[in-house]
Amino acid sequence: MATNITWHHNLTHEERSKIIGQPGATLWFTGLSASGKSTIACALERKLLEQKIQTYRLDGDNVRFGLNKDLGFSEADRNENIRRISEVAKLFADSCTIALTSFISPYKKDRDSARKLHEDANLPFIEVYVNVPLEVAEQRDPKGLYKKAREGLIKNFTGIDDPYEAPETPEIVLNTHEKSVEECADAIISYLKEKKIIA
Repeated sequence: MATNITWHHNLTHEERSKIIGQPGATLWFTGLSASGKSTIACALERKLLEQKIQTYRLDGDNVRFGLNKDLGFSEADRNENIRRISEVAKLFADSCTIALTSFISPYKKDRDSARKLHEDANLPFIEVYVNVPLEVAEQRDPKGLYKKAREGLIKNFTGIDDPYEAPETPEIVLNTHEKSVEECADAIISYLKEKKIIA
């Protein structure tokens, strides 16, 4: 634990929001590998930016190239991966940016911790469950990861030899085996408008 540190106050979130003209929020995309999390988040990011809405996508693989490159895929490392990205997403949301996080985040307790972190700071946290049957995810398998996991070449793979704990009460559920990427992105935009997070 760090000692001899003091939180430095500057503008409040409300002051920043008034200046920028939008509130911040975190949209937490969770689901199996190949469920469509990153694909939908990419489409949504483009749609929001085209409307001049400040947004940024934090992708599970991309973050592991830098901030979390020291972490593997054990349960402890997955916990730390989500803890770190929860803190980063909260900073983005506090800056009045809409943070789009695309992480498998298989454990409910980690997602609940991310939610509480935001709620304690009075920042919106929107859990987006990108739902797809395992067999469909395996058929898609764009990175060939399921095949390697089935062959025993990858250990601790979510859905195969590690569990995925599906959200119980997510704000948004996207059944990507039934809807297109565009339909999913548009459904999220409709929700954000309904909740007055975007105009």
